[in-house]
Amino acid sequence: MDGKYILVINPGSTSSKVALYCSDNCVDESIFRYTVEEIGKYDTVMDQIEMREERLRTFLTSHNIYPGDLAAVVARGGLMKSIIGGTYLVNEEMVNDLRSGTYGMHASNLGAIIANDIARDYGVKAYTVDPVVVDEFEDLARISGFKGIERRSVFHALNQKAVARKVLSEEGMDYFNANVIVTHIGGGISIGAHQSGRVIDCVNAFDGEGPYSPERTGQLPLINFAKLIIEEKLNISQVKSILAGEGGMKSYLGEIDIQTIEQKALNGDKEAKLYFDGMCYQIAKGIAEMAAVLKGDVDYIILTGGVSHSQYVVDNIKSHVEWISEVKVMPGEEELLALYEGVMRVLKGEETALTY
Repeated sequence: MDGKYILVINPGSTSSKVALYCSDNCVDESIFRYTVEEIGKYDTVMDQIEMREERLRTFLTSHNIYPGDLAAVVARGGLMKSIIGGTYLVNEEMVNDLRSGTYGMHASNLGAIIANDIARDYGVKAYTVDPVVVDEFEDLARISGFKGIERRSVFHALNQKAVARKVLSEEGMDYFNANVIVTHIGGGISIGAHQSGRVIDCVNAFDGEGPYSPERTGQLPLINFAKLIIEEKLNISQVKSILAGEGGMKSYLGEIDIQTIEQKALNGDKEAKLYFDGMCYQIAKGIAEMAAVLKGDVDYIILTGGVSHSQYVVDNIKSHVEWISEVKVMPGEEELLALYEGVMRVLKGEETALTY
């Protein structure tokens, strides 16, 4: 490596998480938060690039990082064309797809674009690792039930693959020679069937599949939802808002904070307990669905994501699925570390960087 440091970037809708690594140590990890007023100045997500880059350059300068000091820049991937899992070099085609929003627009689209700008100025390469559009589906998994509409692979690929590697490594096993079901439980919930290093099917929360979550509806009875759309004369933006933003716990309880809902349930609020238990019940159903995909050959079930900090949630899900396999819990998400580890596998020659 020409330089000593790796810059890691993970942009979110109202913040950017950044980290600086050196020799497998995290030198600094920071969160740049943006107020509603700051974000509100910009008409589109792409208009925020200059503002976000300025914060990053200040961060680098504060650590006395100048051209020649970086080995690489790596960022969270956004919505782009479907690709297999791995570490990718950021190229012009990727940047163009992310800028245009051809495959969807999200704050994560900014990651590779900003990484590419910084890397160019510092004379190094930019990478992204396991974006949400990782697609390793079997053909059977793509069938939706209606010609012209295919199921898509969109899930928390970065965190799911990272925690699977970590758990299996701790158990003396190789990710590419094991079968696990990984469940990411956060604002959105995704459940992946990992078979020998490939996610051959998943419960795709982005497209409205699976369990409801704090803000997402999950899978709905189609006839009733279609009737609502027609009666209310909803446009596609309003439909998306219901599915991801106005659904789940928010629609039932007017609350999205899991800790608050859990406390109400524990304090005897019967309605809060009913819908809290309902979410856990639906997550367990999704895990069992992925167990069927793997034909019951499951080494471990892994629970991850922010909501996995809740012992109530963990115990509830375990009570439904422990008959399938042992349940391991890796609460939270270490996406910055996962990005760093992905680029280091390439820089150390353990993997080859893929081309978008």
